[in-house]
Amino acid sequence: MDYHNPVLLQESVDGLAIKPDGTYVDVTFGGGGHSQEMLKQLGTKGRLYAFDQDRDALLNTIPDDRFTLIAENFRHVKRFLRVHGIKEVDGILGDFGVSSHQFDVAERGFSTRFEARLDMRMDQSRSLSAFEVVNTYDEKDLRRVLLKYGELRNAPKIARTVVSMRKEKPIATSEELKEVLAPFLPINREHKILAQVYQAIRIEVNQELEVLKEFLVQTGKILKPGGRLSLISYHSLEDRLVKRYIRNGLFEGEPEKDLFGHFEVPFKKVGKLIVPSKGEVKQNNRARSAKLRIAEKL
Repeated sequence: MDYHNPVLLQESVDGLAIKPDGTYVDVTFGGGGHSQEMLKQLGTKGRLYAFDQDRDALLNTIPDDRFTLIAENFRHVKRFLRVHGIKEVDGILGDFGVSSHQFDVAERGFSTRFEARLDMRMDQSRSLSAFEVVNTYDEKDLRRVLLKYGELRNAPKIARTVVSMRKEKPIATSEELKEVLAPFLPINREHKILAQVYQAIRIEVNQELEVLKEFLVQTGKILKPGGRLSLISYHSLEDRLVKRYIRNGLFEGEPEKDLFGHFEVPFKKVGKLIVPSKGEVKQNNRARSAKLRIAEKL
């Protein structure tokens, strides 16, 4: 819990309708909070596989014969489950976004609160960091990142300013980036705009939306009929992908109709959108934007 305070813990695990002898996957292990709760509901024959690409998270592994922690990005979930002899599972849980640990460790560079080198890599073995995005992307690509992933209307001006300022010296730390962004940070909206900029760069560094798409497509192939998805998103870009894929198995457009005029879709929605209670948000402010969607494989 010190590493990461799990959001919507009971609601997300209950949404899986866990069978004691079933096989389940936690694709965002982090501090292990969701995994520990899932193990409580599994019997002696149940199995839980978890994924995490962050080497810090691997230190939280759970000493339980029913549990296996796989040190990989969940975009490879199908491949690495097969490595362990698993072709189908009864449920998959995903708690997307940044862990409390990643936000709170200054040198990881995820938070605007600390002075640290621009990093933001969830997988620290990757070469692309926030430093490379800020200092090597051309103006067009920077504009694309800020507009698409940060939804910043003044993305063209911000990109132009970053490219101009880095000619004098590299923008290496969070404070240096804030100095460059100062003209775009009115006092009453400073934190919101900084959060949008950081979100945009982080998504680009970690390919978060591409990873999410690849993962969602695989869920329909590895879930058994009647198997459950329980997915927590933290911003509209993630939630939009999850919502559309659950609804019609696509990220754009509409599914084709069969001979009888019916849509063929891989999932059915279970219940309504779930958000944290006021009490949970009061205890854990990072839960405020969380959205939980549950679906069942048809």
